[in-house]
Amino acid sequence: MKITDERDFAAANAFGLGLPNSAYARYFTGNSYLNPLTAPGDSPIALSNVSFEPGCRNNWHIHHASKGGGQILICTAGEGWYQAEGEAARSLAAGDVVVIPAGVKHWHGAKRDSWFAHIAFEVPGEGCSNEWLEPVTDAEYALLG
Repeated sequence: MKITDERDFAAANAFGLGLPNSAYARYFTGNSYLNPLTAPGDSPIALSNVSFEPGCRNNWHIHHASKGGGQILICTAGEGWYQAEGEAARSLAAGDVVVIPAGVKHWHGAKRDSWFAHIAFEVPGEGCSNEWLEPVTDAEYALLG
């Protein structure tokens, strides 16, 4: 369900908005927010709720690993997009799950007219790293519904 009003989004976003995602802001078009759900050392898997204002999306990026690795997104509120390189963008809504294997160039973010949130976690593996690439251009983004 599209959510245009920030107060309505706050009510629907069960895992909370969190703080501005300033550490990674250079890899996003628009404003995103990060709410860590696990503390480092408390769990072998780091879970964070990532929230996107309408129109916000992250740059193309790749989760590398020599074994295992990748990323999983569990959509929790609003509507967004996920796109792997060479594939059509996939519309996302609360309840959708996206499994992204290591080595796949992709991006994800909000639709232009909806707030969006997902829980993101890095799949454990060996030799894991994240490579941030070019932004999704306004022209590419404008082609989406």
